[in-house]
Amino acid sequence: MLLGCIADDFTGASDLANTLARAGMATTQFVGVPPDASPDTCEAGVVALKTRSIPADEAVAQSLAALRWLRAQGCRQFLFKYCSTFDSTPAGNIGPVALALLDALNAPGAFVCPVFPATGRTLYMGHLFVGDRLLSESGMQRHPLTPMTDPDIRRWLGRQIEGEAGLVRHDAVRRGSAAIGEAWRDEVAAGRRLVVVDAITDDDLRAIGHAARGHALITGGSGIALGLPENFRAQGLLSGERLAFEPLLGPAAVLSGSCSSMSLRQVDDYRQDHPSLAVSPDALLSGTLTVETALAFARKHLADAPLIYSSADPDSVARAQAAHGRDRAAQAVEAFFGELAAQLIQAGVTRLAVGGGETSGAVVGALSLRQLAIGPEIDPGVPVLSACPALAGPQGIRLALKSGNFGTPDFYRKALRQMSHAAPHP
Repeated sequence: MLLGCIADDFTGASDLANTLARAGMATTQFVGVPPDASPDTCEAGVVALKTRSIPADEAVAQSLAALRWLRAQGCRQFLFKYCSTFDSTPAGNIGPVALALLDALNAPGAFVCPVFPATGRTLYMGHLFVGDRLLSESGMQRHPLTPMTDPDIRRWLGRQIEGEAGLVRHDAVRRGSAAIGEAWRDEVAAGRRLVVVDAITDDDLRAIGHAARGHALITGGSGIALGLPENFRAQGLLSGERLAFEPLLGPAAVLSGSCSSMSLRQVDDYRQDHPSLAVSPDALLSGTLTVETALAFARKHLADAPLIYSSADPDSVARAQAAHGRDRAAQAVEAFFGELAAQLIQAGVTRLAVGGGETSGAVVGALSLRQLAIGPEIDPGVPVLSACPALAGPQGIRLALKSGNFGTPDFYRKALRQMSHAAPHP
């Protein structure tokens, strides 16, 4: 293995694995820290953790365990992947994890670049934009778990770590990798180990990737990986082979737990002509709705690819959190979707599209998945995945694990179609 990656959630891991596979690296996504060695064919390994919203010290411990395993696989470089909207709180977890990884690698510093232009995430003067809006005006300020109320990534990191974060401005990025490297070294020499790097285009990201060719650690969204495979290719280290992937027919279902604005649009689009069942924390905690009743609904409509969703507007989410507590409400929904996914696979579902990072983590955990093969891209950042849970038949299942804000309004239709008619990587 050449490149070892640690992702703080499952949708983000798929996003990164998709980027690396499209750029020509034979990539495998692992669920949690594997107990065994990686396959010999794996050039980039992505360890998917569920550390985005847990206490910072637990996130650090799990990330260091993943790093130890990746180092044992012989990786030459490491990448810490987090969301392109920098999902975190002032208490962590991005800053503490990044510094812990730097310390473990005895590295002087690392880039911080959550940029993903294909989905509208850009960074200028250290401020993160979503489309033409600052992060704090994009809807992310109302995120139920990690509300992003400040678009200044240096300032946000400053709340998570001791000392200041640095900045490589866009004028240096525009001049290319040599200027980026010089600016980064100046920041690190000044004691700023985490250095935010402006980027607006994919070309910016490729230049940053080239500048990072000798770095032990890089941190960022999946876009930061655009330029990394070329560094290994230039050294003659890539095989040029892709891991095999096959589409799969069969019954399908959609589960959506994300409450992002795009997820709400996707749910509204899909439920126009598909049977749907709404889920709320009130119904789950009161016992009005159970996994058994949801499964009965799904079985009845299995031929029509039903949708089961807890996606709701911010006011409804706030009321549920006030009534039940944020953690209790979230845990009830996650447990419900995890158990329901397992029951759906047992009922014969072979294609499953899941919306939301926490929901995807619950589903992956409930299915006890260990490895995921990366298939073709559905929308930027979201590939089809192939997995073989014990609950499924010999052909396994096909999955889409979608971060809340990713995808077009018709994402779920495209996802289920792509699973059964997968095209090769471009």
